[in-house]
Amino acid sequence: MDEVRSALTRPYRVIVIGGGVTGLAAAHRVVEIAQQKKAQQKNAQQQARPIEVLLLEAQKQLGGTIVTTQRDGCLIEGGPDSFITQKPWALALCKRIGLDNQLVATNPSCRRTFVVRDGRMHAIPEGFLLLAPSRITPFLTSRLFSWPGKIRMGCDLLLPRKHHGHDSDESLASFVRRRFGRESLARVAQPLVGGIYTADPEILSLRTTMPRFLEMEAKHRSIIWGMLKGRRAASAAERGDSGARYSMFVSFQRGMTTLIDALAARLPAGSIRTGAVVERVAQEPNGWRVEIANGSAEHTDRTVEHGDAIIMACPAYVSARLIRKVDASICDALAAIDYASSATMTMAFDESQFRQIPDGFGFVVPVVEGLTMIAATFSSVKFQGRAPQNILLVRAFLGGAMQPDVYRLDDSALREAVLRDLRDLVGLQGEPKWVELHRWPTSMPQYPVGHLERVRQLEAMIAKWPGLAVAGNAFGGVGVPDCVHSAESAVDRIINTML
Repeated sequence: MDEVRSALTRPYRVIVIGGGVTGLAAAHRVVEIAQQKKAQQKNAQQQARPIEVLLLEAQKQLGGTIVTTQRDGCLIEGGPDSFITQKPWALALCKRIGLDNQLVATNPSCRRTFVVRDGRMHAIPEGFLLLAPSRITPFLTSRLFSWPGKIRMGCDLLLPRKHHGHDSDESLASFVRRRFGRESLARVAQPLVGGIYTADPEILSLRTTMPRFLEMEAKHRSIIWGMLKGRRAASAAERGDSGARYSMFVSFQRGMTTLIDALAARLPAGSIRTGAVVERVAQEPNGWRVEIANGSAEHTDRTVEHGDAIIMACPAYVSARLIRKVDASICDALAAIDYASSATMTMAFDESQFRQIPDGFGFVVPVVEGLTMIAATFSSVKFQGRAPQNILLVRAFLGGAMQPDVYRLDDSALREAVLRDLRDLVGLQGEPKWVELHRWPTSMPQYPVGHLERVRQLEAMIAKWPGLAVAGNAFGGVGVPDCVHSAESAVDRIINTML
């Protein structure tokens, strides 16, 4: 009887490994569920097992790739600078924790994106969404595509659909070539999608990244026809977009770390431990054991934590190392997920240093152009108030799966290569006031064809281990909303199964 009473009163403990946005969202979800169950028990006058959380982060700071800094009145984002609201999970989280009043939309006066062609920037036609046009006239009058390229893209209206199975997959490159031709792939699809996933379109899974285009082909046969029909039902804000759908993107007045700080502040005192390097996890008769190295290189002490459940919210290759002694099959599946390295370089200039101030949010660069940058954002144009008056803040994206050699350049060579690109493309004169470089080694998971099926197989293997879950950008999406969704789903699954 005493053992039963002890089991009911001892907290159900969830240990989250990783303090990026995924880990913080997971820990916050545990706290939310604990509060909900406590309220339900109080109303029902029942006593049930309490729930607690411990979050372990190897670095000294939380946030992972979300890093916001200030310099000379400028707001600098080292990683993600916004999130998409079309995927609802991050926005819903912001509303629940009272951050919705701190969200800011992109600048409504210049919502357009450029693509580099033959060394010059051309605006993406109004209504062109990632792969296909939803408006005919802007597409036909655009100088971005040659007339043979436009005619080939228009053949999509006549081509038959390809019959896909429910779970069939195809690479982005194969799909675009099949529906729209090679010019569309090289000039728009590759740079736009590459800017998001830093991936090779010949390998990138369409079903993982943009399943709606496969669904559109199945439903409408023609992608263009499906886009035209969808546009009629779209809101006025959506119809004003081109390229990446910037009206769907929001950030915070004081930068993306607002979300990190808010989530950390809502966790119980003592539930976050930074500088805690998890060395391995092991299953015990009544739960899980986590072995941790704490401290610095000069002084390290090792501790052990025990939990009823483990959520590994760290890169897949880190989770693979931690779980190796528990299940070699899970370890191998996680280790098989490939990653690319990328970097962002933010520079501040006087507006007078440019031949013409850009009237858009930025530009993407096709690989065929042979430049250093994948893309660049005019941060102080995209979000108002990010820099003092007459200062232009430029953020370049570098590296990725298509240009690993660029990432390997040293800081000085990388700086000079980016400045050379800017001089050629936008008439930059002189040197930047300052440069901030953020490198993110092996940070961008790659989604090859068949990725979702491999994730399903991985989840089936993990389900055999009660109280074990993985979460993060390696499984279903790289954006902040995807990470939040992955985290919250993992927590819900574990707690609903175990309690």
